[in-house]
Amino acid sequence: MLEVNNVVLKYDDFVAVKDLSFTIKPGEIFGLLGTNGAGKTTTFRVIMGLLDPSEGEVLYNGERVGYHNVDEIGYMIEERSLLTKITVKELLLYFGQLKSMEKDLIIKRLDFWLDYFNITEYKNKKIKELSKGNQQKIQFISAIINDPKLLVLDEPFSGLDPINTELFVKTIRKFQEEGKMIVFSSHQLDHVESFCEQIVVLEKGEAIIQGDIKQVKQDFKKMTININAEVDIKTLETLPGVYNVIQNTNKISVKINSDDYIKGIFDYVKTCDNVTLFDVEQASLSEIFIEKVGGSREKI
Repeated sequence: MLEVNNVVLKYDDFVAVKDLSFTIKPGEIFGLLGTNGAGKTTTFRVIMGLLDPSEGEVLYNGERVGYHNVDEIGYMIEERSLLTKITVKELLLYFGQLKSMEKDLIIKRLDFWLDYFNITEYKNKKIKELSKGNQQKIQFISAIINDPKLLVLDEPFSGLDPINTELFVKTIRKFQEEGKMIVFSSHQLDHVESFCEQIVVLEKGEAIIQGDIKQVKQDFKKMTININAEVDIKTLETLPGVYNVIQNTNKISVKINSDDYIKGIFDYVKTCDNVTLFDVEQASLSEIFIEKVGGSREKI
């Protein structure tokens, strides 16, 4: 288990992380989100023991995290950090040995993952000869070559097409099933919703959204009603609780302030002709993120 307890990280007078606490259990994918500069990378480094917190502590299986845990941790950073003038094999031998792995085991696992990602022909190619997407695969392999118990993934799907994204998704799910702890960050919030049960959203180093995603959505209250019917847009806009009406090509989306107003919308729509859709859905994580982070910035 990974425990982040009241962590504060300061650079002189600048506070990069403010009183942050959360817990990640084995087999859990935890979402750590935020805009650029929100404090995610600093938090990642504290989690892995690369930075010591100014206050608070990070515990890995009950003990303070530190360099002695490095062999059990995998980290894929957002910026590509590969040595481009050496071959894939040379690079992975280098990274694997940094994790105290024997050469034979590194090659065995490298061959497995190259085959899994359909890039076996690149084993002896230099990194600079690979496309951006294939470099992303190599970066991912470098993070998992040691079969880590704690895996930190920062924008893992960057530069990938849908087919390769799905391969990454299957791999992450495989690690989850094996009981690994995964910290996941992505600006593609649909992936966060599909992966994570628990999230923290940082803004200027402070958690402004935190907890179970289902509970976060319930607490947000705002909802969307999707309608396909012969309705009058102006009438919808005047109904109680409606704060926006969006006309799409195949439906009308009505934004309401809470589920208290669903019945009023329904009572109107059932008087309309050709009703083929009336579907109520909670706000997406993207909508919540935009409102909460945007609202936080407006107060500054």
